[in-house]
Amino acid sequence: MRQALPLLLTGFETTLLATVLGILVAAVLGLVVAMLGRAPTRLVTIPVRAVTEFVRSTPLLVQLVGAYAVFNTVRPLTIGIAVLGIHYASYLSEVYRAGIDAVPRGQWEACRALSLSPRRTWQAVILPQAVRNVLPALGNYGISMFKETPFLAVITVTEMVAQAREYGANHFVYAETFTLAGLIFLVASYPTSLLMRKLEKRLGH
Repeated sequence: MRQALPLLLTGFETTLLATVLGILVAAVLGLVVAMLGRAPTRLVTIPVRAVTEFVRSTPLLVQLVGAYAVFNTVRPLTIGIAVLGIHYASYLSEVYRAGIDAVPRGQWEACRALSLSPRRTWQAVILPQAVRNVLPALGNYGISMFKETPFLAVITVTEMVAQAREYGANHFVYAETFTLAGLIFLVASYPTSLLMRKLEKRLGH
């Protein structure tokens, strides 16, 4: 299996890139969606909620294939990162919403008493506390995204599992190659999972 390892590690680089960029897109977009969901007008909140529910209620695989069919002139990896980011943003928006709701009401009242502008209130008081509350969930969703990157193979992205399948087909060693790919996933994700649990316990105190 030494011959397969370099090929799998090349695919792992693509997997890692898609995960890191995808979770960054999801984290930023999810926060934007959460804040738009709190807008004072239904002209904003209703369309935002409708789109969020649509994305959350449809399979990631269908979204990938649909986006690839529509944006066929864009690099497959770019499409994959965008779809992963949008898909997970629909979930992270709820995580952010819960984090914002967890900020004590007295914090909002204190900001109003100090005549802070809405922008200053969000930037200096609300968001720092909300983001702190949701960091473990962000990490857990990042791990989930990492494990779902093999779906990118359906839009011709040669991530690690696609490389394993190609090597297995060429050398008739499917079991060994996929086992090795699974071990790489385990080695990469398990320590991160432990770190997220530790962070969650620390922030819980």
